[in-house]
Amino acid sequence: MKKLRVGVVGVGHIGKNHARLYAELPSAQFTAIFDTDPRVAEQRASEHGVKAASSLEEFAEQIDAASIATPTSTHFEIGRELLSRGKHLLVEKPITDNTAQATELAELAAKRGLVLQVGHVERFNPVLGALEKRLTNPRFIEAHRLSPYPNRSTDISVVLDLMIHDLEIILHLVRSPVQNIDAVGVPVLSRSEDIANARLRFENGCVANITSSRISPEQMRKIRVF
Repeated sequence: MKKLRVGVVGVGHIGKNHARLYAELPSAQFTAIFDTDPRVAEQRASEHGVKAASSLEEFAEQIDAASIATPTSTHFEIGRELLSRGKHLLVEKPITDNTAQATELAELAAKRGLVLQVGHVERFNPVLGALEKRLTNPRFIEAHRLSPYPNRSTDISVVLDLMIHDLEIILHLVRSPVQNIDAVGVPVLSRSEDIANARLRFENGCVANITSSRISPEQMRKIRVF
């Protein structure tokens, strides 16, 4: 059986982990890397014995599927280009800057019969699987996700950087339409929100209170479900 040729666009803080894991997958053939910094691309490519492509077009010729781990503002253009070329994609969260772009990528993938997955890794956390089996009718959820200032992903707010993980988990657990949202966010060290709190009320009566901060002196991830 022919192995799927895979590659990574953007091999910085997050993308280097995609590269490392692809190199360890026996079921896939890791073939190419593309990064706008040629030195970084060459270094990562040398580590894993793959090709450092000089352009996105050259990269696309070497792969059947790819991870996109570049800054969020570039996800849409890169994703659209690779989907148009018939490539399956795993896009790091958040998928795009806005819902219109995300919808366009989803529609393009569906039209071409391609897999388009977003990197919401918490969905595959064994703890979440255990919660799903035990908690079939959550009534109140409280989530905190705190971290020191990351010096990356500052082009997006803490909502899209950190809170998005808890939002995805909660929407998956509750499985009811959102009725009302009250939210507040404050920029501190960047131009967008660095601290945010959101209170979601669902049509089935469940309430979720979510707090995220990327300027905390400590790192904490906590979710309580009642």
